[in-house]
Amino acid sequence: MPNELRSFASRSYTVDPQLRHRTAEATLTVRGPDGRPLVDAEVTVAQVRHRFLFGCIGFDLVPLANGEADAPGSVFGGAADPAQAQALADRWLEVFNAATLPFYWSEFERERGRPDTTRLRRAAEWFTERGVVVKGHPLAWHTLAPDWLLGSSSAAIEAALRARIRREVTDLAGVVDTWDAINEVVIMPVFDKYDNALTRLSRDLGRIRTVQLTFQEARAANPSATLLLNDFDMSTAYECLIEGCLEAGVQIDALGLQSHMHQGYWGEDRTLEVLERFARYGLPIHFTESTLLSGDLMPPEIEDLNDWQVDEWPSTPEGEARQAEEVVRHHRTLLSHPAVQGSTYWGITDAGAWLGAPVGLLRADGTPKPAYDALHDLVKGEWWLPPTTLRTDDAGRVPVTGFLGDYAVSGPGGTAEVALDQAGPVDVEVRLS
Repeated sequence: MPNELRSFASRSYTVDPQLRHRTAEATLTVRGPDGRPLVDAEVTVAQVRHRFLFGCIGFDLVPLANGEADAPGSVFGGAADPAQAQALADRWLEVFNAATLPFYWSEFERERGRPDTTRLRRAAEWFTERGVVVKGHPLAWHTLAPDWLLGSSSAAIEAALRARIRREVTDLAGVVDTWDAINEVVIMPVFDKYDNALTRLSRDLGRIRTVQLTFQEARAANPSATLLLNDFDMSTAYECLIEGCLEAGVQIDALGLQSHMHQGYWGEDRTLEVLERFARYGLPIHFTESTLLSGDLMPPEIEDLNDWQVDEWPSTPEGEARQAEEVVRHHRTLLSHPAVQGSTYWGITDAGAWLGAPVGLLRADGTPKPAYDALHDLVKGEWWLPPTTLRTDDAGRVPVTGFLGDYAVSGPGGTAEVALDQAGPVDVEVRLS
């Protein structure tokens, strides 16, 4: 582990210049229960959680959270063997602090008026009880829109969509307070692979009005919610959509950028170029859907990734080595840019992965790939402060340098949890109890 997170006793810090905006150089003044500084006393400081959202989809853990062995025929999936499911959960929780749960309308409400609210709420609670931030994905999307809406008029589709958004955001408030409000709007009005209600609606209303209504309803249902506009299209078309929405007064809390790299890792230069273009709006950025392959890459001439069909798509030793390197490079690049608040990896395991691609950090049998270990070593190694014992000075102070997040402090007289949420030098008062 590098000096910036382990050399506390020597008080010699070497903070990576690219990550200064992620690290606090704190001076803690530690006080006992009586309010007096603890002078020349041993205290232990340990990181509890990252402020940065290291995310992954939590689809595979929905059955475990509900006490189910399996969920046949559902995108919510899960390991059939309880022990395997628990092992998967343990590996998930060891790395990630943010989960995306599936609220695809056609799966969530297969029969009109019978949403899967209880099951998804239990799953969300399972994560939040373990200190994980939960995001719902998505409230509106042309793909996986319910077929029972197909015979409806545009007015009826709009009314149903508004009601669906109000219901989900209200019912999950306090547990799911972050939402992909609407997904992949750039192609929504021109999508023609199959008929669906939301494409019809967005053709009638236009992109911006469609975005407006989703944000309007979600905001009314939960004014404190964090609402994302999310898309895979990194072209100027997405920029134009964002500009139009902002000019129309849509209150976007964060921009979602997808990066399914089935055709190869973007690399640092492209990733930073994309980040710079979208950071100019002054909004936080979430890399909402990232994947990196541990097998053969999809041919570059494929325009729609859904068009690629293969019987088997195995993980390979060479691919796994490449994936491990790219996972590290990708996360280092994301954390180097101050606009990025979080990233979500789209698949903890190869089992049930989108398109059957070998994108997981674990193999289908649950064994970790080198990429899992590499990401773990970043999140809970290089970028993490383990329990570290320090001695206060004659004013009860100790220096702590670490990544922004929450820290536990313990010493004579009790414990306390403090947030290091400001980069650079900062003075923090800590009172043990």
